[in-house]
Amino acid sequence: ALFVAHPECPPEVLKYADHVCSTSGMFKFARENKSKEFIIGTEEGILYRLRKENPDKKFYLAAEHILCPNMKLTRLEDIAVSLETMEPVIKVPEDIRVKAYQALKRMIEIPRD
Repeated sequence: ALFVAHPECPPEVLKYADHVCSTSGMFKFARENKSKEFIIGTEEGILYRLRKENPDKKFYLAAEHILCPNMKLTRLEDIAVSLETMEPVIKVPEDIRVKAYQALKRMIEIPRD
């Protein structure tokens, strides 16, 4: 099996990875790679989509129950309240805002299969 890891993994894990990429990169890598088995080094929630999009391939977590605490901090209810109240207000320096905005625009423009 190929080991695919998220760049937020510790360096001692990344050194064993066959491929290091973002979550969306993992979807693309699994879809385009001829290998039939992958070890996934990221949040376990990714497995559902990987298996759904690649029913002929097998996916295994690098460890049991990998959960990213940061990804679990924000719930859909939190987003709904934030949109309704427009709070909290988050301010960042203009140079960071511009770079972040460009990154978001590029992500939104990525074609989906």
